[in-house]
Amino acid sequence: MDFRKQKPIYLQIADWLMEQVLQGQIVADDRMPSVRDVATQMGVNPNTVVRSFDYLQQEEIIYQRRGVGYFVGADARERILAHQRREFLEEELPLIRQKMQLLGISVEELGINN
Repeated sequence: MDFRKQKPIYLQIADWLMEQVLQGQIVADDRMPSVRDVATQMGVNPNTVVRSFDYLQQEEIIYQRRGVGYFVGADARERILAHQRREFLEEELPLIRQKMQLLGISVEELGINN
C-alpha cells in the first residue's frame, strides 16, 4: 500500500479496512484479519495496526472478543457510510469548493445533475 503523507498511516489502514467492509470482503460478524496479518500485508509495525483497530472500535465499527480477536459489528456498513459521508462533507467538499472557486469552475461545468 502506498501511504499518503497528508493523513496518518493508522487512519489510512482504517480506511482500507472500512473499504473491505463496504466492498463485502468482510461482512457483519466476520472475524477481522489479525493485527499481525494486517501489519505484514501493509508493511507496517503491528502497533500501527493496533491504533487502526482501536480507532475502528471507538467508531463502533468493530468489536473485540477477548482472547478471540476483533469482529465486524452488525451495523458496521451503515456506520462506515455515515462516517465517510460526514468526513466528505466536513473535510473534502470544502476543499473541492475552494479549488473550484479558485479555478473558476462552475457546478454546471461538472455536468452533475442535481
